[in-house]
Amino acid sequence: MEMMNIRDTRADKCSSSHQWYPQLHGICLKENKMNYSPGCGAQNCGLSATCGHGKEMLKIAFFSGVCLGIMDFKMPKLSASRSYGLGLKFWQGHIQTGQPKISGTFLCASQKSQKDSTFKKPTAYPQNVDLPPILPKKKKKPYPIPFKKIQEAARNDRKLAQMGIEKPLEPPKNGLLVPDLVPVAYEVLDAWKVLIRGLAQLLHVIPVHGCSECSEIHVAQSGHRIKDCRGQSSAKRQGLHTWVKGSINDVLIPVESYHLYDPFGRRIRHEARFSYDRIPAVVELCIQAGVDLPEYPSRRRTNPIRMIGKKVIDRGGLVEEPAPFHHSSDSSSLLMDIDTHEAFKRHPPPPLSDIPRIAQETVDAYEVVRWGVRKLMRKYTVKACGYCSEVHVGPWGHNAKLCGEFKHQWRDGKHGWQDATVEEVIPPNYVYHLRDPKGPPLRNALKRFYGKAPAVVEACLQAGAKVPDKYKPMMRLDIVIPDSDESRLVA
Repeated sequence: MEMMNIRDTRADKCSSSHQWYPQLHGICLKENKMNYSPGCGAQNCGLSATCGHGKEMLKIAFFSGVCLGIMDFKMPKLSASRSYGLGLKFWQGHIQTGQPKISGTFLCASQKSQKDSTFKKPTAYPQNVDLPPILPKKKKKPYPIPFKKIQEAARNDRKLAQMGIEKPLEPPKNGLLVPDLVPVAYEVLDAWKVLIRGLAQLLHVIPVHGCSECSEIHVAQSGHRIKDCRGQSSAKRQGLHTWVKGSINDVLIPVESYHLYDPFGRRIRHEARFSYDRIPAVVELCIQAGVDLPEYPSRRRTNPIRMIGKKVIDRGGLVEEPAPFHHSSDSSSLLMDIDTHEAFKRHPPPPLSDIPRIAQETVDAYEVVRWGVRKLMRKYTVKACGYCSEVHVGPWGHNAKLCGEFKHQWRDGKHGWQDATVEEVIPPNYVYHLRDPKGPPLRNALKRFYGKAPAVVEACLQAGAKVPDKYKPMMRLDIVIPDSDESRLVA
């Protein structure tokens, strides 16, 4: 930052009978030429400095009749390869320059380089990363939002409720749609259909094996020999898996949620749980974000709901749900497109020449679904049980007593609802990455040298798709896999 000293000087009065005006010295950054133009010191009267090119360089306004005076400017050293913006700041103080101390008003000018908004720095990924740790089943999942922030938000809501002030709600928390996210919801639903269709076609060509005792799957011609089975009888088999033929539900784990006509209406009771349809959580999220499906209607509010604390004081009345939709041939085909049930039978094997194209479309659709779900979940509330895999799309969870995980007896089978993450709505289901699908099975002695990738990405990769860059670090492509004898010598 450079400093300019402003000294009060007297000059002739201006023609408008205002106070004394100074002479303002400016500088042209192109040719280092000085020039000035007079002005007066009256309130809201300004003066400007111009260079020889006729362009205004600086404008200073006077307030309360303060006359600034002559400015001494020191030329900063600037780079010719960058663009700069001028920053100005007035302050009052004293300065000692070998002469008697000068009191007055000073102007500080700074030159800051302006960032190019059109330039986007490429994302740098690490060389190798470890997979997320497997959470213990005998412990509650960690909160995605820090617990202190949750307590602080609840404390603020309680204070507003005690004062009788309504809770400020913005869409979609008040029941209204977010117009900017409606196209995103349609894009996610279309990509979801492409993902299911592509995986069903690729599984005719790419074999998938699943363990009958645990949730482990392997995308290869045969199962691996790594001893990491966590099933009930794994001790008898020394950790070896019992491989059977897998399905599309092993690759794309189905996460279902109850469909609600009015998410802000009555909660689902345990006795009435069979009166509600179970559909994929991704589809339910798209419906609540603005997608209209005749088979699954949803209430669209025009007036926002009102809340005081946790109590809804105005939800626009309780509306009866419409009669069940009579499924026709067209509606049945639409419902099958958004569900993985019997997708393998519905879609025939593709031609060999179309396999790489289908694989690339499938992995692109998978990335679009994850991107869109993450964007929708920033606004729309999705709840997940902190103990089991149950997911509910809505402002609050349901009351169905279906949890059977850790300490469910203490909770009478009720779920421990908390905010959900993208991995809970779309589980990645990591599998071991095969560099040579036709090579020998993976061995237990070399398991620390093998990388992993989501099952969808691994299946598309073996079918000829290009791997997204963000999955390469966890696949450990730059690590040389040694022989069994050499692995003992590796540090």
